[in-house]
Amino acid sequence: MRNPRSRPASANTTLPAKHSIKRGQRVEHEYHRRGALCYLAAWDVRRAKLFDRCDTKDGIVPFDKLVEQFMSVEPYNQARRVFVIVDNGSAHRGKKSVKRLQNRYENLILVHTPVHASWLTQRKVFTPNHFADLATLEENLLAFGRRYEQIAAPFEWKFTRADLDRLAQKLNLPAAQAA
Repeated sequence: MRNPRSRPASANTTLPAKHSIKRGQRVEHEYHRRGALCYLAAWDVRRAKLFDRCDTKDGIVPFDKLVEQFMSVEPYNQARRVFVIVDNGSAHRGKKSVKRLQNRYENLILVHTPVHASWLTQRKVFTPNHFADLATLEENLLAFGRRYEQIAAPFEWKFTRADLDRLAQKLNLPAAQAA
């Protein structure tokens, strides 16, 4: 529980109202909204390469700009197939998004995560008082991307189709035999 005398991070300009046993403490939080920024990122797991950008809003146009960032350069524009795994956000949900992107990039294969798998989507929300302005926020987000690329390691996928077949056969056996 927060100390009632401490001040929240959001430039609170009023003191907490007195509270009693019958009524909980009321605290008014006032802050000045400085705008919002959307950070979009795509990560190539085989190369540990991050493509990122900031935009003032989320949607089809900002998402398509992100896809253009990596699909316009090698090796992605020359690859036989490029798998892009996305959640079910409004900018890339359903068959319309698959058609839109595959019309633009024949080698792009859009793969959607399960509908109720929001835990797969990584998000961090900053309050308005973490940064002085949107330019500082954008600078810090993009700096994070550059730093992450320095420490990231490629993900070497070693699970083959034969491994999958063996696992499937093992799972069909009674538990005592599978162990």
